[in-house]
Amino acid sequence: MTAPLASVLFVCVHNAGRSQMAAGFLQQLAGDRVEVRSAGSLPGDRVNPAAVEAMREIGVDISAQRPKVLTTEAVQASDYVITMGCGDACPVFPGKTYLDWALEDPAGQGVEAVRPIRDAIKNLIEGLVAEIDARPRA
Repeated sequence: MTAPLASVLFVCVHNAGRSQMAAGFLQQLAGDRVEVRSAGSLPGDRVNPAAVEAMREIGVDISAQRPKVLTTEAVQASDYVITMGCGDACPVFPGKTYLDWALEDPAGQGVEAVRPIRDAIKNLIEGLVAEIDARPRA
């Protein structure tokens, strides 16, 4: 078993929609090449059912995921820290790549409104996987 090429942490306030969809896509597209985490500063009680349904439509099951609290340790252990337009304050450590993806919040919206957010996340994840794959190996 080789070590992952990178570790990625997706951060959103409730860790119930955007960050969970992003983690699901990255897991599907990169497999064990990338270590995937997601967390929120104020995690919700459950993953947004509309996000679960939108992902299920395209064959990605995130129904077993649970929102998790953002920890300093999770940030320290990640190569990429990606916030999702939620203005979350993440602890900043040198040597990490910080990205902010401005994405509409799917909270309280039906699956029809979540689909375009899901598709935008998939495009961003595909770009991220290409960037990670292109990184020079240590």
